[in-house]
Amino acid sequence: MRKFVLALSIITGVFTTAQEKEGIEKSLTGVQIGILGANIYNEARLDENLSLRSEVSLYPSIWGGDLYSKTGFALAPAVSLSPKWYYNLKKRSNDGKRTKNNSGNYLSAKLEYIPDWFVISNTKDIHVNPTLAIIPNWGLRRNFSENFNYELRLGLGIGKILKEDYDLQVIPEISFKLGYDF
Repeated sequence: MRKFVLALSIITGVFTTAQEKEGIEKSLTGVQIGILGANIYNEARLDENLSLRSEVSLYPSIWGGDLYSKTGFALAPAVSLSPKWYYNLKKRSNDGKRTKNNSGNYLSAKLEYIPDWFVISNTKDIHVNPTLAIIPNWGLRRNFSENFNYELRLGLGIGKILKEDYDLQVIPEISFKLGYDF
């Protein structure tokens, strides 16, 4: 009887530790790339369903056509902070779906600064106007093949070019990126 209880305890322990925990990861670092940019990020856990995502991004621009003598491209940096509230992790876990590496739906408020530090381009003397924006987002993050992920983020916010004579602007955000978590 003792052997049976011991074997049952070991099997139960293995299965309970093999299940994914509810809530977000303590810290998550990774890279993502998509048509509308690339970024390096870190998500630090603040609470069971709340994290703070810090991000450094490169945003692409491309121009050309009949009005220009050549096709041009540029990559400009941006930094952002986003508190993210994952609202369906418990439901996903109860339904037997993966929650590893913060695989779930979320709401966030992205605070983004686009500085005029540098621009990578095939054209000389390209500059960006420094911009500050806040963009509420809805997002969906899923993982596949252990450490790979995809993330869809949709939002609409406001921004301001940090120069005189510029008004507030509406800033849409549509992002779909593939990534890797370290």
